[in-house]
Amino acid sequence: MAPFAGYDMPISYPSGSVEEHKLCRRSVGLFDIDHMGQVEVSGPGADAFVSGLVTAPVLDMADNDARYSLLLSGDGLVLDDLFIYRLPGKWWIVVNASNRHVDVAWMKKHAPASGVKIDDLSDSVYMIAVQGPNACRLMDLASGGKVSPMTRFTSAELALTFGGRSVKALVGRTGYTGEDGVELFFPAADAEAVWQGLLDLAASHGIEAGPVGLGARDSLRFEAGMPLHGHEISPSINPVEAGFKWACDFSKDFVGKAAVEAVAAAGPSRKLVGLEVTGGVPREGYVVLGPDGKESGVCVAGMFCPSVGKYAANAFVSPEHAKTGTVLKVLIRDKEKDAVVVKRPLYVPVYRRQA
Repeated sequence: MAPFAGYDMPISYPSGSVEEHKLCRRSVGLFDIDHMGQVEVSGPGADAFVSGLVTAPVLDMADNDARYSLLLSGDGLVLDDLFIYRLPGKWWIVVNASNRHVDVAWMKKHAPASGVKIDDLSDSVYMIAVQGPNACRLMDLASGGKVSPMTRFTSAELALTFGGRSVKALVGRTGYTGEDGVELFFPAADAEAVWQGLLDLAASHGIEAGPVGLGARDSLRFEAGMPLHGHEISPSINPVEAGFKWACDFSKDFVGKAAVEAVAAAGPSRKLVGLEVTGGVPREGYVVLGPDGKESGVCVAGMFCPSVGKYAANAFVSPEHAKTGTVLKVLIRDKEKDAVVVKRPLYVPVYRRQA
């Protein structure tokens, strides 16, 4: 256990982070992610407000659709990344734990004087992710077969049953691991019943399942090329240099649009790349050297990747060193270690393989 965004969070369970990572890749991992924040936006004008607040197109979303987006400052830097669900008559926005209060304050600052209602429901709503190739099979047992027919990036209000107890949950076909699965939102009072109910249901039907901590959650998302706030994205990073220009809809207005367009037109001063590293473990803050031996950038995340069996890092480097195949060096404990720019993601998410 360790402090994380004001919560006491599990870094790993007794099996260890590497085994938890592998469990999620081969069967089902359960993630207690109640540290995430949930914000409901409703009322007259809510559609236009949400559209102007976030970078992604949202007005084309049908009821129960889900979409990834960014929340930017006025100067085009990433305040947070979000998952947005369009629900009948309202919007459901999932924010990162450490940014919850900042995000809500930002939303309220930009809300119109009347009409739009912004409710931070994080304290009353619990969130659990069920991820892995057998996740939907497990969820079908709890929902009466209603999860598997759902398409990726949609949601539904479902009744989940565990040992005769029924729990109403918003089930999103979303996740942060690169695997198939769902994210569940339900009353906090039902947290233990849902958590233990899923484990018991898996055991009774011969489905291998177990809890996964933050350590494996980080390695799973890293392999799948998903950003972690404070690392690949932050209030000092813009979407263009981080490779998230695709998450910006320039056909509409949104906070920070002009600044992002200016960076895109001029070209970024650095670019996010993936590095395969030999001879040591790359870590956040380690310096990256260019082919000329001069400093090119810095690692923002690095680790051993269990699915591909390699040490790798994400780093911001000079644009001229960002091409796949470029040979660089990473300073690990003041020693130069070989590194090469590789294509991200290291592990292609299931939904991209199925597209």
